[in-house]
Amino acid sequence: MTFSSSYLLSITTFIYLAAAALYLIHWVFRVEKIGLAASFVTAAGLVCQTAGIGLRWAESYQMGYGHAPLSNLYESLVFFAWVTVLVYLIIEWKTGKRVIGAFATPFATLAMAYASFSPDVQDKIQPLIPALQSNWLIAHVITCFLGYASFAVACGMGIMYLIRGEESESNSGLLSALPSLKVLDDLMHQTIVFGFLWLSVGIITGAVWANQAWGTYWSWDPKETWSLITWFVYATALHARFVRGWQGKRIALLSIIGFVSVIFTYFGVNFLLSGLHSYGSS
Repeated sequence: MTFSSSYLLSITTFIYLAAAALYLIHWVFRVEKIGLAASFVTAAGLVCQTAGIGLRWAESYQMGYGHAPLSNLYESLVFFAWVTVLVYLIIEWKTGKRVIGAFATPFATLAMAYASFSPDVQDKIQPLIPALQSNWLIAHVITCFLGYASFAVACGMGIMYLIRGEESESNSGLLSALPSLKVLDDLMHQTIVFGFLWLSVGIITGAVWANQAWGTYWSWDPKETWSLITWFVYATALHARFVRGWQGKRIALLSIIGFVSVIFTYFGVNFLLSGLHSYGSS
């Protein structure tokens, strides 16, 4: 059997689905071996996806296009899922809190599922349009998606915080299996800071690329505008924490609101608004 990139990436979708299910079972039944299995399956999915992305890159050279697989909606969804899993696994490795996987891996699973099975998403390798033929493509996409993936994981932790609730802090039931409120609050903050820094770099590299491609650093294109709105949402969250001392529920809500803004920046602009970035929907 010939393993194409599309085949490997489709397999990855099911691996991440299995991982999400195992993390959920681990949370509900608190079986450490299942949690370990979930981590192993997630890491295996990351390896499989990495191979799929690398193979797709090689296939583009075989077809004579020769570009990084970061140029259309399908490829960006795949990369978003890859970075989300990578960011989550690093957090799991640093904290040992596998239950976070029940709220983080579903984002990667949904992204891969949409990329693999949605009729609106084309997975064919295509030549780059002139605006994308730049060395800034890789730098811009990688930095932006490091931010997006971090915000996805932070959103998952924000949901965990709201589900846990302060009244369950001393309970011994299902909710108490989640990390403590203090741990969740600290992790949310750190993840948002990490994502915010990368999004900032992504916006800067995008501006430099825009000047190279279109002769202007900023044109108030819908995607540029919504990227700035997203940046301000997270800037507000960080400012409120540093200056006003906001913690807990308020930051959890802002992490969720911020990721809703990310989703609209990513999908809504492509499908609902036209502009210089409309190629992202093809």
